[in-house]
Amino acid sequence: MIAEFRLPDLGEGLTEAEVVQWLVAPGDSVALNQTLAEVETAKAVVELPSPYEGTVSTLHASAGETVAVGAPLIEFDVAGEEPVAAGDPAGASAGTEPEKAQPNLVGYGAAPSTTGRPARRARRIGGSVPAADTAVLEAAPHDAAPTASVETVIKRPRSTPPVRAHAKRLGVDLVLVAAEVGDRVITRKDVDDYAERVGAGAAAPAERAEVEPQLLPPRHDDRARETRSPIRGVRKHTAAAMVQSAFTAPHVTVFHTVDVTATMDLLARLREDRALSAHRIGPLAVVAKAVCLALGRAPGLNSRWDEAAGEIVQYGYVDLGIAAATERGLIVPMIRDAERLTLVQLADAVKSLAETARAGKTSPAELAGGTFSISNIGVFGVDAGTPILPPGQSGILAVGAVRRQPWEHRGEIALRQLMTLSLSFDHRLVDGAEGAAFLKEVADILEEPGRAMLLS
Repeated sequence: MIAEFRLPDLGEGLTEAEVVQWLVAPGDSVALNQTLAEVETAKAVVELPSPYEGTVSTLHASAGETVAVGAPLIEFDVAGEEPVAAGDPAGASAGTEPEKAQPNLVGYGAAPSTTGRPARRARRIGGSVPAADTAVLEAAPHDAAPTASVETVIKRPRSTPPVRAHAKRLGVDLVLVAAEVGDRVITRKDVDDYAERVGAGAAAPAERAEVEPQLLPPRHDDRARETRSPIRGVRKHTAAAMVQSAFTAPHVTVFHTVDVTATMDLLARLREDRALSAHRIGPLAVVAKAVCLALGRAPGLNSRWDEAAGEIVQYGYVDLGIAAATERGLIVPMIRDAERLTLVQLADAVKSLAETARAGKTSPAELAGGTFSISNIGVFGVDAGTPILPPGQSGILAVGAVRRQPWEHRGEIALRQLMTLSLSFDHRLVDGAEGAAFLKEVADILEEPGRAMLLS
């Protein structure tokens, strides 16, 4: 029978997702819970496991295509008599309750029968393949691919849409690159290395120069005059969220420059402690701890304005967002119950959060919610800024770079290590006095870390 798998709700009520790449193709045999594809939501890249065991019959979307939640994504040929649909937001395509053997994607726990990737159907060069493909293989350098006859069996190259587009621009055949890199996903570097070695795309600029209009001055490079790319994924979500926040919550930003020499001296001593050698404790972890302590005395900055209910929601916990710049754009994953963590635990959480974000493995659940956020703009060498509030939060703190500068200290001018803090807050929830008091409390802890002993 034919079983249909519809794109499920991947969390937080997201309405659509973009297919980054398929890891299966029509004719492939798949096992239960094996990864079918990678899809990108407005918040994260998610791997979709298979809810069926069978053979792929149809792919309803191509890589790079955006699919709405509930729309057909893929069909399987599975053993049975009646057609079924998995991932249907309504529970089943025919209005009946789905059987236990075909659970919804979100929350099901069927044990996978294998940990490997789906078996891929081999494609033969020759016969049904156009003669141009054979000519490319025969014309390739001897070290580009193993010696093979026209009947050589070659697997489909595995790559992402941007890599395929890059290879097309350079005139590189991904089949030849796959022969070198094996079964792993082809990267942009693989394409560049191959193009550099065989000289792919070298003649393209010269050919274009021949048809260049004579009335125009010669170009000294081959750069495009403009490049257009679709607004989607994290960038689309971030833009919508920032516009919503900027035109909903009345923002106020206050600044404070603080002498953090004592904090930097403390961190230097902690780095020399062998008992802490496995932990990387930096200024951001100390700022996070100071924020958690100070929020206990500034409830307005750990609250949310609920316009629909006409209420102010005050949180009894701190889900601390840490803004992270990634290749996909800015995301703000959360450290849950941050107020309960020690300085060392916060440092470990910040490190783990950053590594997961850079690897593109942050889950939608880790991006949901949040009661207060920190943006470490100091890593870019920036001193101060006016951060925009994440929607639903009443405060965000930007942490500037630590700089050694002349500063008044104990009645004299001395070289001290300074940091500028920038606090933006929702003026509907936080008065200027409360915002200033919170910022001063954080600054006092950074100026003299021992003051944290006075707070609970």
